Amino acid sequence: MTRVVVIGDLMTDAVARAALPLAKGSDTPAAVTMHGGGSGANVAAWLAVEGVEAAFVGRRGSDIAGRNRDMELMGYGVDARLVMDPERPTGTCVVLVTHKGDRTMLSDPGANAALLPEDIPHDLFAAGSHMHLSGYSLLNEGSRQAALHALSMARKSQMSISIDGGSSSPLKRVGAEPFLEWTQGARLLMINADQAEVLTGRDVPSQAAKVLTAWYPQVVIKMGEDGALWYTNGRAEPIQVPAEPVNKIMDGTGAGDAFCAGFLPPWLDGKPPAEALAAGCRLAAAAMGEIGARPGL
Repeated sequence: MTRVVVIGDLMTDAVARAALPLAKGSDTPAAVTMHGGGSGANVAAWLAVEGVEAAFVGRRGSDIAGRNRDMELMGYGVDARLVMDPERPTGTCVVLVTHKGDRTMLSDPGANAALLPEDIPHDLFAAGSHMHLSGYSLLNEGSRQAALHALSMARKSQMSISIDGGSSSPLKRVGAEPFLEWTQGARLLMINADQAEVLTGRDVPSQAAKVLTAWYPQVVIKMGEDGALWYTNGRAEPIQVPAEPVNKIMDGTGAGDAFCAGFLPPWLDGKPPAEALAAGCRLAAAAMGEIGARPGL
């Protein structure tokens, strides 16, 4: 099976799940729990529990949170290549989950914003391996040069490359044109419907996917409860699969990351796109049944 090298963000997620509608300016009872997070680290963790040889490259603080995140990744079986930052803390994300399950995230990138080109280990880059880049590393100005360096190394090593879109709000702040330019040469773009609209101006995912194949050979768009679709140039219509049913949604944090980890192994093995999409939806449903963005250890 192809080794997957993930470049990206490592966070501690403080998940606050409100029991009642939020009382603005007052108190709302909630269950607050701490979990490992970060889109890139989440993908690596889900890949590892699926039996994939996964490496993760990122930056953490010299604090207890950073040590805990490092040990968690090793517990999943991830080859964690984390550079310790002597000044910045490990990144933190406050995830506010309403009583209806809607999420709002407040992110402090911490050490993630100081990822440097020299932090990218050369020994992980080799022909036959695959690199998956978390979009957050490109969208954050502090880590952008490291992300661009990793993309350049992967191209020179003749590795296949997939890119995740990160998040729609920072993507909009950066702008579609720079993102599309930075990610030239990627074989696969994986985004959600909101990110697809930011990049193309199209609010219909199938139309956005067709536009994006002008830049990427293959495009996957995650559509939440409507499932996911895959498109490549030359097809009349995208291939779409429905979402997996979830008995009870505990927390949607990390579901998109789990989808990426489910999709990549069959896709890298040359399986039909519908099979890869179904595998992604299966893992996304598993993530929604867990509290936190990672599989249980």
